[in-house]
Amino acid sequence: MRRKTFDTLVSVGGLLIALVLVVAGGLLTWSATFVNGQVHDQLAAQKIFFPVAGSPAIAAPEFAAMKQYAGQQLTTGAQAEVYANHFIAIHLTEVAGGKTYAEVSSLAQADPTNTALSGQANTLFKGNALRGLLLNAYAFGTMGTIAGFAALVSFIGAGLLLVLSLFGLMHARKTPEAIQLGSQVPAPIEV
Repeated sequence: MRRKTFDTLVSVGGLLIALVLVVAGGLLTWSATFVNGQVHDQLAAQKIFFPVAGSPAIAAPEFAAMKQYAGQQLTTGAQAEVYANHFIAIHLTEVAGGKTYAEVSSLAQADPTNTALSGQANTLFKGNALRGLLLNAYAFGTMGTIAGFAALVSFIGAGLLLVLSLFGLMHARKTPEAIQLGSQVPAPIEV
């Protein structure tokens, strides 16, 4: 195979891959924007606020992670994770001496007249439901962040391939027709 033909084929292939990476980067950017916008809008609609700095609600050492967001409205996936795991989860362990909703619910079903158990089961159910929803927002926010990084990598890869492909095409233009692949010596002319 002639070197000029090979350089042209590889360069055109690189341009096609660069085009695919630009399209992928665009879709990933749209995805990141959409996911992060949805997470923000859905969390903002709940109007959840972190306790203010110095509040007794976050004074204990187990609430240390909450202090970085003191007084802020919960609007991001990262904030949702902190609120779910370092506020709600801690309070849920205090409801029934560390028992889970499943444990308390089973006890409440076995003793339907016990209003204290029924109330604990209800509180644990609601707390776990809110915690689960916030952790879903955290998961989706994380996926949006990953999509944003993947978009950046796609655009960088596309730019690199574009530059390399253009250099390859320039090299192909300068390469004499007679040069064979893997050789700097012209191929013998066949008559």
